[in-house]
Amino acid sequence: MNGLNDKLIKNKLFEKGDLILVVGAGVSGEAAALLAAKLGGKVRVLEQKSTAITDKFSALAKEFGIEIQVGEHKPEHFENAVLAVLSPGIHPEKIENFLKGKSKSQKDIPLMAELEFASLFTDTPMIAITGTSGKTTTASLMAAMLKEADKKVFLGGNIGTPLSEYILSEKEADVLVLEVSSFQLMTCQTFHPQVGILLNLGLNHLDWHNDMQEYQDAKFKLFSKQNANDLALINTELKQETAQYNLQAQVKFVDSKTLQPRFKKTNLLGEHNRLNEEFAFWAVEFFGVSEACAALAVEKFQALENRLEPVIEKDGVLYVNDSKSTTAASLGVALETFANLSVKRPVILLAGGKFKGGDLKGLSTLIKQTVKNVILFGDSRKVFEEAWSDLTDISWFPDMEIAFKKVKEVAQSGDVVLLSPATASYDLYKDYTKRGEHFRLLAKGI
Repeated sequence: MNGLNDKLIKNKLFEKGDLILVVGAGVSGEAAALLAAKLGGKVRVLEQKSTAITDKFSALAKEFGIEIQVGEHKPEHFENAVLAVLSPGIHPEKIENFLKGKSKSQKDIPLMAELEFASLFTDTPMIAITGTSGKTTTASLMAAMLKEADKKVFLGGNIGTPLSEYILSEKEADVLVLEVSSFQLMTCQTFHPQVGILLNLGLNHLDWHNDMQEYQDAKFKLFSKQNANDLALINTELKQETAQYNLQAQVKFVDSKTLQPRFKKTNLLGEHNRLNEEFAFWAVEFFGVSEACAALAVEKFQALENRLEPVIEKDGVLYVNDSKSTTAASLGVALETFANLSVKRPVILLAGGKFKGGDLKGLSTLIKQTVKNVILFGDSRKVFEEAWSDLTDISWFPDMEIAFKKVKEVAQSGDVVLLSPATASYDLYKDYTKRGEHFRLLAKGI
C-alpha cells in the first residue's frame, strides 16, 4: 500500500484518522469504503435501505473498522467529515444540505463520485467512455482490441467492477477502460482520462436529472480535465453541443452518416455497431494498436448478453434479446438494425416496463416499416398505446410469460421476436439482466 499512501499525501485528500463518508452501500460504495479504510481513513457508510447491506460487506466492515449507519440521513452523520464519496444513482441534491458548513468559518464537505475518488490513486492511462447507448459494447470492444495487442487491461467502472476494486487489487494494467455514466460524472472535478469518448446523446435518465441540459453538462464533464496531449472522440452529430464547452484535448469527430465499415468480418448486428467499432479503433490506436490487430479482435468478438443478442432460431423464428434497451432511442437503434437487413424479416416487438421518457411517436416510421405486432407487458401500457395504436396490431399482458402465449400465436417462419422494451425493468424484474434471462428461458422453452 506504500504507493497508494504516497498518492494520498500527494493529493492531500485526507489525513489518517479523518472521517470519510461513503453515501450508498452498493457495489461501488462498498469498494470505496474499503479503499478509504485501507488508506487509514475513519469510514462511515450511510445507507437508507437495510437490505442493501450484504452479509459479506458487514463482515468486512467489522474487520476494517467501518461504521455503518442505516436509515434516514441525519445532520450528525455528517459532522466532522472531511470528504463524502457518493455512490452512482444518488443525486447530489439529496444530500447537499448535509454537506454545507454550519458557519462561515466551517467549510462545506467536498463531494466525489467513487470513480473520481479511485482515479486519484492510479497513474495508469485511461480510456473513459460515456453516451446514452452503446457504451458497454464499445468498452468491451476496446478491451478486446488492447488484449489482442498483448496489453494488460482493466475493464470496469459502470460496466460492473468499480475502479476502487482495481486500486485495491494493486494489480498493474497497461490501460484502464472505463464505462462512465452521467451519474458518476456529475460531481467530477479532477477526473482525467487520456482518451474520452462521447458516443451519442439522447433523452435518458430524465427521471433522475432535472433536465436535458443537466444531463448533457454531466456527459461533457468527461473532457473537462483533458489537455492538448489527450484525445476526445465525439459523434459528429454533437458538433453544435461540443462548441458550448471549451475542450482542450485534440478533438476528433466520428461521422456516423458517411462512415464506411472498417472491419469486414464482424458478428455484431446493426449499423450502430459499425460506429461502435470505429470509435473503439480510434481510441486504441492512441495506445499503439494496429488496424490489423483490431480487426482480429472484431472478428472474434461476440454480441454481449442483452444487447441485440441472438438467442435461438426455432421453426424459422429468430429470438433476439435486447433487454438493455431501456430508452426509446435504443429501441430505435434496434428497429433500424432489422429495417436495414438485406433480407427483410418482420418483427414481433416485446416492449413495456417503467418508461423513463423519450419520443415514442418519433419511431412511427420504423414501427410501420418493420413491426407486424407490438406485444406489451408490464407497466406503461397507456404510453405505448397512445403513441402507436394506429400503426400496427397492439396487445397487452400483465407479464412476459403470459405475453409469450401471444408470441406463439402470431410468430411465423421468417419473423424476428425482438425483446427491446424501451423501458427500465423495475416493474417486474430486479434489473434488465433478469429480464433478459427470463426472455432467454421463454425463447428456449425451458
